[in-house]
Formats: sequence, C-alpha cells, structure tokens
Amino acid sequence: MEHDMNEVPGIYRVVHTLSHNFRNATRLERVRLRLPIEPHNTLVKIIYAGVNASDVNFSSGRYFSVNSKEAASHLPFDAGFEAVGIVASVGDSVKHIKVGTSVALMTFGSYAEFVLISAKSLIPVPRPDPEVVAMLTSGLTASIALEKAGQMISGQVVLVTAAAGGTGQFAVQLAKLAGNKVVATCGGESKSMFLTSLGVDRVINYQSEKIKDVLKKEFPRGVDIIYESVGGETFDVCLNALAVYGRLIVIGMISQYQGEGGWKPQNYTGLCEKILGKSQTVAGFFLVQYAHLWQDHLEKLFNLYSSGKLKVFVDPKKFVGVASVADAVEYLHSGRSVGKVVVCMDPSYGQTLAKL
Repeated sequence: MEHDMNEVPGIYRVVHTLSHNFRNATRLERVRLRLPIEPHNTLVKIIYAGVNASDVNFSSGRYFSVNSKEAASHLPFDAGFEAVGIVASVGDSVKHIKVGTSVALMTFGSYAEFVLISAKSLIPVPRPDPEVVAMLTSGLTASIALEKAGQMISGQVVLVTAAAGGTGQFAVQLAKLAGNKVVATCGGESKSMFLTSLGVDRVINYQSEKIKDVLKKEFPRGVDIIYESVGGETFDVCLNALAVYGRLIVIGMISQYQGEGGWKPQNYTGLCEKILGKSQTVAGFFLVQYAHLWQDHLEKLFNLYSSGKLKVFVDPKKFVGVASVADAVEYLHSGRSVGKVVVCMDPSYGQTLAKL
C-alpha cells in the first residue's frame, strides 16, 4: 500500500507525564503531517538534534511554571530544544528560504524526524553538521553570557565550571581568545587533557584536588568572571572565590536537577552580604531572553570555527534515531560525556556524506 503523497510520516519524542526522569516522562509517537503546510510555515527534516542538561527540567514542566498543575495543563508536549536539518517543504508565502536549504532551529520539538516550524524561526547555516548543533544552545549561551552578563574584557581571570561539557568547551575558548587567563574545573584525567588541549591555563580536576584549595592558594586576589553551571556546593565555592567587582554568571545548576524529587531550589545564606561587601554581581542567564542576538553570535562562532580559531568537540558516543534520545539524555547526566552530546536523527544523511 502506497503512502498518501499529501502526508509525511514521522516519529516524535513527546512528554506525556511530568517527571525529571526523562525516560519515564516521554514516549515515542508516530504522526502523519498533512501537506500542503500553512503559508508561512516550513517542514524541516531533522538531521542532528542537540542534547541538553535542562531536558530533564523541561520534561518535569519547569519551563512552563513552578506550579505543577499549570504545567500539567500543557501535556502532552514535544521534547527537544535544538537541531539542524534540511528544509523539505515550504508554504506558499515563504520566499526567502528554499527547499534543500540547511537550517538550524531552536524551538521545542526537535527530538523528531520532522518539524513544522514558522519560516521566520529558521536560521540558515552552511551545513547541517553536529558541530553546528553544538554552537546553538551550548555555543550561544557561552558567547552571549560572557559578553552581556559577564561583560568580559581582556586581562582578567575567568573560571569555568563543568568546563569539558557542551557549553564549557566554548566558554574556555572564548575567554582565552579574548585575552584572559582561564581556569577550568572538571572530573577526570581525560577531561583534564581535553581542556589543556583547548588552551586552558589551569585545569582543576576535582577528583584529585580540591577546587576551593587551589583557588585560595593560586588566585588569592580572586577570580574576575565565573561561568557557573554546577550549583550546590560548587556555587558556594565560586562565590567565595570571586574578586572585588567580580561577576558570577549562573547558566545552570546541573548538580541540583536529578535529586529524588527533581530540581530543588537551594538557599544561599549570606549571599547579599557577600556581594555587597565586594561590589560583586551574581547574574542569571537564560538564552531564550536573548533571541535577538542569536544570529549575530552564531555567525561569529561559525567564523571562528571555520578559520580554525575555535574547536568544536562532539562526544564520539553514537546515538541514532528518536528512540535513542532517552539514552543520550541519561548519558549526558552520567558525567561521562565530553563536549556536546548529539543524536543523529537521519543516519542515511551521514552515510551519504561519508561517500562524498
């Protein structure tokens, strides 16, 4: 039996129940997308989707509301934040993007084989490569946060926590390219070697030395900018190591995402007194609120990458197809990943490239 030519079959990862356990919260659904699509929309075939620590916050409803009942009213909803792919079809009113164009997208629902999305939400990219996926949430967070929240200049000491991860790899390199002394934390010897290869001046492997002791001994004046994504005790250590006029950028708190009941807020006693005494700033950064800067910063990152000034490392562990997304999310949270974790949604595309 032939498929109706006015339909496109696809598999999607959908959140059906609120839980920080991504595997339990989601299921696979087969959906047929009807053609033709709406005039201003496009149909994108996803090639690679990016995996993020906050996938578990999204599946628990955190991005909708702190009120669980209100969050539950949105169920079911599509999972995944970012992807690259190829435009498969365009609506009648879409003139600036053609079928076959390589694009990036940063919208809910990217853990899918196809996505229907407004044409104005697409970002044209040279190729739908995994390295480009890494530049999206992870790269853009580092680039924009250091510039806007960190107000980074040159000649400073910059500390990056969880530095061998998807966004940390960008933060250390951008700080170094700006002419700063870069300190980075990680867990494990292989991650230490990875960060040294990226040009980090001082790698602190917390499995073999205490972050607190190293910072106190080697950086007694304090650290000017801290790019922080771990939270919990690490946040406390970072705050105590901040220099006069220092800026601590909070881009996440991965250590708090996977507790027994999910993400639990913590109290930071004496925070106001500490930052008052040294004219310090603790700045939160949430990428969604900087959408107007995405295009410019993505072009900057791609130019640095193309010219060889920026390395983009994609974790070598292979995840293929929508069914493997839960495995990929769990792998990221295992602490074993290095660089950006991605899922290949269309292995035939990669095989075709390999033959070229």
